[in-house]
Amino acid sequence: MDTGYITTGVEGATAAAHALSLPAEAYGNDTQLEVMWAMKAYNHAEVYFNLISAVDPKFLKLTKSDDQIYTKFREAFPDLSIQVLDPELLKSAEAKETWRPFCNQFDGIVEDFNYGTLLRIDCQKDYTEINTIFATRIQFYAIEIARNREGYNEVVHNAGSKAKQQKEDQS
Repeated sequence: MDTGYITTGVEGATAAAHALSLPAEAYGNDTQLEVMWAMKAYNHAEVYFNLISAVDPKFLKLTKSDDQIYTKFREAFPDLSIQVLDPELLKSAEAKETWRPFCNQFDGIVEDFNYGTLLRIDCQKDYTEINTIFATRIQFYAIEIARNREGYNEVVHNAGSKAKQQKEDQS
């Protein structure tokens, strides 16, 4: 699906949203689509990081199913360390087999549960090339809801609050 041009603004966003909603089989390896996906994933990551920097993560609600996601996540992965993730526990063949039933139970409950998104490995750090892995949206929600509820994202929030206070003091 090569349109031969890149659109911007509302038209571009609409085209990107439509393109990203089509099944993967419709594309093959379309570079423009990969760029649109990367931009969408990066924007999602940036918005989320800004959100946990500004709002106390303990009070954030990421989906209408946060309680269910958290409960099922901790039932399935009671000992998973979420402060600093081991990518192998999400990406290895064995891990994928373990995660698959967890993820699939949210089909029809969490919109776009299996879409790709970016996830921080170390929750005390920002999204960077070395601190980011690709995960499904439900993995992102499960891990970030747990990080918020268990206090691991407090470091980011406190740093954001401190930076905001310093900026206000300089004004």
